[in-house]
Amino acid sequence: MKEIGGYFELEKFSGPMLHEAALPLNCGRACIEYLLEQKQIKKIALPVFLCDVVRESCLKAGAEISYYSIGPDFMPVNLNPARGQWLYVTDFYGQLSQAQLVYLHQKYPNMIVDNAQAYFKPPLEGVDTLYTCRKFFGVPDGGFLYTDAPERELPTDISYDRMNFVLGRFEKNAGEFYSAASFNNDYFSSQPVKHMSVLTENLLRAIDYDSVKNKRSHNFSYLHKHLKDLNLLDIHPVDGAFAYPLMLENGAEYRKKLIQNKIFVPTLWPNVLNEAEKGSLEYKLAADVLPLPCDQRYTQEDMDIIISFFK
Repeated sequence: MKEIGGYFELEKFSGPMLHEAALPLNCGRACIEYLLEQKQIKKIALPVFLCDVVRESCLKAGAEISYYSIGPDFMPVNLNPARGQWLYVTDFYGQLSQAQLVYLHQKYPNMIVDNAQAYFKPPLEGVDTLYTCRKFFGVPDGGFLYTDAPERELPTDISYDRMNFVLGRFEKNAGEFYSAASFNNDYFSSQPVKHMSVLTENLLRAIDYDSVKNKRSHNFSYLHKHLKDLNLLDIHPVDGAFAYPLMLENGAEYRKKLIQNKIFVPTLWPNVLNEAEKGSLEYKLAADVLPLPCDQRYTQEDMDIIISFFK
């Protein structure tokens, strides 16, 4: 029977979600697995510069993998897909333009776009596209998939018992909840494809997306204005940016200094450091690019603190 009365739970929010028209799943890797299984994709080309989660998801779905390189503009190079092979394109730091994606899709119709770092970029019509929520918002799960693949019944994720690191950092510091956050990241490796949790969907309906996008865009542009002359990457402003990618010759040393001063700059895809040839562009992108925080939590004054370490 339905419960009536008693103590109050979290308020139910009714605002629109960004990507309302997409299929809401429990994480980005679930989007990949679902897509490969539903479209029966058996061969796929991945960039060398990519997290091992994507590769693991493709292998879990039974796909045969080949690899390609990217250029300094993050565009694929030297592509030669085999017959029946799909192309997996990652929009690194949101730096690929819609025109570039259209060009790739015209050449390679069997294409998947990974917008895990480009949450505010709309999908191209008719192109399978995935997004992940945890890289942009304080939620325990969540991914969105745009696809014409047939839907199937799925269980729904339950995430209330994995909210402690999100709630904890709201009132305390990140270090106290780092292990819980790491556990939540690892949790999805053993999980089947599920629908997004009711809790995460509710939280996503409470977000002011225009405000988030504007803050991220402003912070990115401000960092670029002050750091572009140091940056070895030729980048352009992004609406609702994921992070500001600053590439320096000795980026790894700067990363240590920043972390010592509680500016947490990750090494994205550390697996590439073991898998790519040392000295290759992919190796340098993994080692020397600093994804500087520029998200909605921070002000221009916070950006000035980050900039001070490079002046």
